[in-house]
Amino acid sequence: MKRIGILTSGGDAPGMNAAIRAATRCALYNGMSVVGVNRGYQGLIEGDMFDMTSRSVGDIIQRAGTMLRSARSDEFMTDAGRRKALDQMSRHGIEGLVVIGGDGTFRGARALVDMGTPVVGIPATIDNDISLTDYTLGFDTAVNTAVDAITKIRDTASSHGRSNVIEVMGRDTGHLALAAGLAGGAEYILIPEVPYDLDAICEGVKAGYRRGKTHSIIVVAEGVGGYHSPDEPHHESIGFKIGEAVQERTGLETRVTVLGYIQRGGTPTARDRLLATMFGCKAVELLKDGQAAKVVGVVGDEIRVFDVDEVTATRKKVDLSLYNVAVMLSKV
Repeated sequence: MKRIGILTSGGDAPGMNAAIRAATRCALYNGMSVVGVNRGYQGLIEGDMFDMTSRSVGDIIQRAGTMLRSARSDEFMTDAGRRKALDQMSRHGIEGLVVIGGDGTFRGARALVDMGTPVVGIPATIDNDISLTDYTLGFDTAVNTAVDAITKIRDTASSHGRSNVIEVMGRDTGHLALAAGLAGGAEYILIPEVPYDLDAICEGVKAGYRRGKTHSIIVVAEGVGGYHSPDEPHHESIGFKIGEAVQERTGLETRVTVLGYIQRGGTPTARDRLLATMFGCKAVELLKDGQAAKVVGVVGDEIRVFDVDEVTATRKKVDLSLYNVAVMLSKV
């Protein structure tokens, strides 16, 4: 294989740029030329591409977001759209593709593989909800961003004796909320996977104040109770719903903070940069060896390779043992 393309798709995640950098430079080192595809699968359809050099990816390892930009493409979901994408790949001489993103990105990759194009995926989503891999790019950075916010909110909450509800991202899964809540010392963590009892939470908050607590922190994933992303029209934040109920039922002054898109930004952590570098080089190695329909990941400290069909078959479940630890800690 002499010429590969790289694209990012779906929601951006810190570490995407580091993966682009690694894949580009590893490909160049191995004698391949590299095409950057702007705006994900939509850019692939429209031929929005450019030749990349080592300098194209200079000074990006520390930046969040994606230099290739991202976009969602309804057109790519159609046979006609995918055929346009293949035609553009042929015109630009692209023989294989590295795609960086989440579940939807990998389903798109599967469609291209079915049409004869080798594709390797790199998991990148702050939700950390991709099966088989322990971590996705962006998760560690997003957790650290959320923990930093929780810590700062705790400082002011203690000064005023307030209850605080902090809403984090996580439409379908609670990996981010659980990790940030535990690391941030939250009294309660609400995630989509586990039904919650608001009466019990409010009683627990009041009991904590009776024991001498000077604040309470409740971390809520945005998808709790069937609520969805603020990207959707007419969305009403679950965080504000919970906050209103807590204040009404406890009589405690309650503040609500929706962290929103700051969770997608910020310089990637060292862990995300290292994973991105290893993922990017492994993806190129797989294409060079003629592999297709693969996704790279990490289990423990080992870089692993999975079939894309296995990865997209299920969504990664939350570790309920961690949730049980959070529940235990909230009782005392």
